[in-house]
Amino acid sequence: MSIAQIKPKEVIQIPEPPIARFLFADTRMAWLWLIVRLYVGYEWLTAGLDKLTGYSYTFDAFGQKTGSPWVFGAHDGAAMKGFVAGALAQTGGAHPAVQGWYGAFLQNVVLPNATVFAYMVTFGLIFGCLTGIAAFFGVFMNLNFLLAGAVSINPVIGVLAMFLVIAWRIAGYWGIDRYLLPLLGTPWTGSLRHKGTPTKVSPATS
Repeated sequence: MSIAQIKPKEVIQIPEPPIARFLFADTRMAWLWLIVRLYVGYEWLTAGLDKLTGYSYTFDAFGQKTGSPWVFGAHDGAAMKGFVAGALAQTGGAHPAVQGWYGAFLQNVVLPNATVFAYMVTFGLIFGCLTGIAAFFGVFMNLNFLLAGAVSINPVIGVLAMFLVIAWRIAGYWGIDRYLLPLLGTPWTGSLRHKGTPTKVSPATS
């Protein structure tokens, strides 16, 4: 059997069901994703500020000392090394909480560059523009925490962030994305601002 025989003779695109379009692409549902976005952003922002300052910024424990800052201190990377050490301790046993391959990544990549990763985690939690892109990298960060054995609220935030990625077209509609996305467009359509602008065709010369 050759490739030509198994290659489809035509491309068939299965359209989105109406409920999916309504939930993830209809601006009437933008209010729902605003609530989700604010909650996920609150969790990421407070976690990042905690690591930046060493103090809690959550509503229930505002101003309480939580530990040493991860960055801008005399012991940059120390907290990250402690986090990695805790994760590596969970790689043993018959059913380890941290998989061996991920333990090797922590041991050989993260641990020697603990200071760099400390800054990446801290500021990656605080900053983010374009809801879909920010949520994608947030999911990646949550996944890394989960793989390192830190469960906490990461599964909840990770799932909500995945929904934000799916709803990227309207997730930031009530926000800067409402004005930014039409200007930037997408890599496959170009700038939406100029979409639909008629192209001037010069008359053919004889």
